[in-house]
Amino acid sequence: MGYLEDLALLEKYGIKTARSLRVKSNKDWDKVIEELGFPFVAKIEAKEPIHKTELGGVRVVENEMDLEDFLRNVEKIKNKVRISGVIVQEMLNGVEVFIGGKRDPQFGPVVLFGLGGIFVEIMEDVSIRLAPLSKKDAEQMIKEIKGYPILAGARGRKPVKMSDLVSALIGVSRLMMEHEEIKEIDINPLFANEKYVKAADVRVIR
Repeated sequence: MGYLEDLALLEKYGIKTARSLRVKSNKDWDKVIEELGFPFVAKIEAKEPIHKTELGGVRVVENEMDLEDFLRNVEKIKNKVRISGVIVQEMLNGVEVFIGGKRDPQFGPVVLFGLGGIFVEIMEDVSIRLAPLSKKDAEQMIKEIKGYPILAGARGRKPVKMSDLVSALIGVSRLMMEHEEIKEIDINPLFANEKYVKAADVRVIR
């Protein structure tokens, strides 16, 4: 399955995702710009596991010049990895969080939650529960991370839409329970603000 198909799987379980389009050739760009407008996020889609950011394969495109620069870099990346296309997404904003799922050899499917982006590795601030999750489980997972005050509206911030965050956690729990072929899922970043909670990136290991 491809990247857009994995995003569609999240939607099936009630996890909202960034509006995304697949670009297969340069003639598709006019349509993308017409539909999404600037700025947007462009990222390479590869047939093998790669770190897109380190390769320079993810970029916020604010104008035609940025797009030309990104496409030049894509040509360089093609010499290193097999690229199947480019995914273009609407710009999202908010607090970056992550939701993960994996199969523990002893306990079965578990769900993980924490602040997303670079904070996952730096802070190691993660809550974990066995699936299936109840609404109460999901609420507790959110509240017990050290970064919870950021989500709750610390220092004049608007609190994020907690109901959508709870729904996303329960959705990942259901997905892991119903798809035994999925060994691991990593939604990072998931952007949370007062209006929405939307996934911008997902990695699924089957």
